Amino acid sequence: MAISSRHDEIIALVARSGEMSVEALAEHLHVSRETVRRDLARLDATGRIRRRHGGAMALTAPGPTIETEWPFAHRMALNAAGKRAIATAASRLFQPDDSLFIDTGSTTIAFADALTARHSLVIVTNSPRIAATLASDHTHKVFLIGGAYGVDAGESLGPLALEQIGKFRVRHAVLTVGAIDQTSIMDFDLQEAEVAKAMITRADRVTVLADHSKFDRRAVFEVAPLGRINTLVTDLPPAETMKSAIRNAGIELIVAEP
Repeated sequence: MAISSRHDEIIALVARSGEMSVEALAEHLHVSRETVRRDLARLDATGRIRRRHGGAMALTAPGPTIETEWPFAHRMALNAAGKRAIATAASRLFQPDDSLFIDTGSTTIAFADALTARHSLVIVTNSPRIAATLASDHTHKVFLIGGAYGVDAGESLGPLALEQIGKFRVRHAVLTVGAIDQTSIMDFDLQEAEVAKAMITRADRVTVLADHSKFDRRAVFEVAPLGRINTLVTDLPPAETMKSAIRNAGIELIVAEP
């Protein structure tokens, strides 16, 4: 079966049932699960279906939808290869003596791993895991923000964290987000959104690391308008409407090489 025909068949199957697993699609189409996963990634990137962990669901209505977010441990396993590609590409954007806020997320954890290949950075983060990873290189200067401990993602949150962020002024804020639509970046957690907002306020430039699953989604808490972003690093090109919004906002879009 040609790729285009297989894609059309996937769209029809998912539209008919509302949602299908990778296993069910692979069995129906007589292809491997890895082939189905690649197909779903392409179809999701072009806005023809919505990819979910373990499968896909139909686009029941045009435009972004408000969704929920998986637990952090679950998110760490999702699209790990894509997040590593994003992290590697993003790590090349920064030079010795640059100062960075880094918030807590599965993609920024991968970013911290990639930054171990760089040297002499000043890092301010609310993630003990990111701090420990970067402190292993003694050329980096690392500051760990304190506050109330968020167990799910292992991060510092709340008023004490916000107060400490306000004591720094850095060149770059490197952030993950829960959702991106054509007007803004958003998060599903109020306290995480507040941390990201505080970092943006105290940074000269903003770099967002987001895999393709974040596009054309909405979350409850707005972090910043799209125009506040300077650079967006992702793993697959967004749909044309989203790409146009990114371009009109003056954002540098970097699609990471796999």
